[in-house]
Amino acid sequence: MLSVRMLKPFYVKHETTCIRIMLAYQYFSIHFGDDLYQFIPIEGREIVVNRKTKRITNIEDILVFQKGKHMMQISMQELMDLPDFLTHVNSIASRYLDPKSLRKMDQIIYYLERENALRLIDNALDERDKPTFLTLSSYFNQHFH
Repeated sequence: MLSVRMLKPFYVKHETTCIRIMLAYQYFSIHFGDDLYQFIPIEGREIVVNRKTKRITNIEDILVFQKGKHMMQISMQELMDLPDFLTHVNSIASRYLDPKSLRKMDQIIYYLERENALRLIDNALDERDKPTFLTLSSYFNQHFH
């Protein structure tokens, strides 16, 4: 049974028509049975995702994995049959595909940070900790008004 253990991009290059997830040694590993194989950049070295269709376009590429002296070649098409591979790729690519979701995420983070600051101010008031209250109030006024 083939499964993805880890898939992290070495770096991501976003172009107007596609996103290139660049792969490197020790950033991508798979399980084949009980054995762990590491990606080695001999043939294919990237995963290309079309921005419009959100599909992997380099399906003919061959990726090579190694365990000791044993090497295994796996096509991108074969990897695409693995749900965990697609989950990893979608997770990486989604950060670069939809600017609206990035804005929404920024709004959520802003809201959570604001609520946390208010909670800390409330705690300082409850404990009658004037220096902490003044510091947090100043921070809140600078960042959230």
